[in-house]
Amino acid sequence: MSTRITPDYISGLEENEIFVFGSNLEGSHGGGAAKTAHDKFGAIWGQGTGLQGQSYGIPTMHGGVEDIQPYVDEFIDFALSNPELLFLVTRVGCGIAGFHESEIAPLFSRAADVQNICLPESFWNYLNK
Repeated sequence: MSTRITPDYISGLEENEIFVFGSNLEGSHGGGAAKTAHDKFGAIWGQGTGLQGQSYGIPTMHGGVEDIQPYVDEFIDFALSNPELLFLVTRVGCGIAGFHESEIAPLFSRAADVQNICLPESFWNYLNK
């Protein structure tokens, strides 16, 4: 198992850390990790994707996993382009959006080799099988 595991609860961030959360395309950050991102880490109301303060939104509320994959790929490319930042990926899509880790974790398979991306332990459990 990787040592790049996102903590289960994040109450604060270091200057170079980014809170990665599941969002919706409208950027209505009213619940779950999106609310935390908005309340604590600079997520912008009305912006559903990308970097926002010390947070990064990945839309998960608009369809199936095939609709989420392009946004995950965009995020991984962004992380690769910003090696000075450490991205703490939460259980995106596994709360309000209703997906299971077994559906979402494989979307992050490219992230397994990206040293500045941390994933939830439950995602690593599926990626390391």
